[in-house]
Amino acid sequence: MRPFRPTRLSALMFAVFAACSVSAAAGPQAYVPNEKSGSVSVIDTATDQRVGEISVGRRPRGAATDGKLLYLTDAESGSLLVVDPVAGKVVRSTPLGKSPEGISVSADGKLLAAAVEADNSIVLIDTASVRELARIKVEGQNPEHAVFSPDGRWLYVSAEDAEQIDVIDVALRRQVGNIPVGKRPRGIVFTPDGSRAYVACEIAGKVYAIDVAARKVSAVIVAGQFPNGLVVHPDGRRVFVSNGRDGTVMAIDTASNSVVATTPVGKRPWNMALTPDGGKLYVANGRSNSVSVVDTGTMKKLADVAVGELPWGVALR
Repeated sequence: MRPFRPTRLSALMFAVFAACSVSAAAGPQAYVPNEKSGSVSVIDTATDQRVGEISVGRRPRGAATDGKLLYLTDAESGSLLVVDPVAGKVVRSTPLGKSPEGISVSADGKLLAAAVEADNSIVLIDTASVRELARIKVEGQNPEHAVFSPDGRWLYVSAEDAEQIDVIDVALRRQVGNIPVGKRPRGIVFTPDGSRAYVACEIAGKVYAIDVAARKVSAVIVAGQFPNGLVVHPDGRRVFVSNGRDGTVMAIDTASNSVVATTPVGKRPWNMALTPDGGKLYVANGRSNSVSVVDTGTMKKLADVAVGELPWGVALR
């Protein structure tokens, strides 16, 4: 019997099959901007291993994705960086202003909002052209996060020197109100149906639940010390908050608005992200130079993944 010798075609077919198999097995990637390292660490959520590092600006902070591209704010250059994760490089940039921080992308992927500290404004960007559409002044000083409601109608804005959430009407391109909360609001998240928002207030040590339609606080939840990052489970039943000074993450039951679990993570946990199924939580630990992986069902820590210096947050794609 003649030994099998693969032809060029069969070798190519095998390579394609192998690539497809790896792609099917791999989970989404977690992208972690490291403010001091000037890089983005890449974590495979299927294995919880760091699989790459992308060199970006000098001080990357906020991170968001539209499912294809990765968007970052760079505090050093005052710009928005557009990263092609497949190519592993910055492909475009546009000016934002001095000291930009958190960003979010609308549910339809067409708009991006960036909080710019120095001029107390929110910059709206068209993602297709990476062009500035509007620069909207807000009342809060040193805005940190600007988050779209699920229907894209509202932007909720938090600021370091504030005791309110500023509300922007996206269509009108202006602030139309504010909602009093605790001192130094940080992370913001909307429930999937858009009926409620949750805000972590760092100095107050509390999380505030907001009735979006009534535009007022409906519940106040005592958190740990210096709560800041927030994410919501896809089913809307739980909200997770990171406590910076405690080094913990808490799970809040949205039916009762009470804390139902607390999990130790790394030092100075900051911003976070969930896998699409809500099964795993990825927590950036700013002073541990790590990302903690938490099983949201059991609220047990599964792993600590080493990343760059001063990780600011996590975006999943």
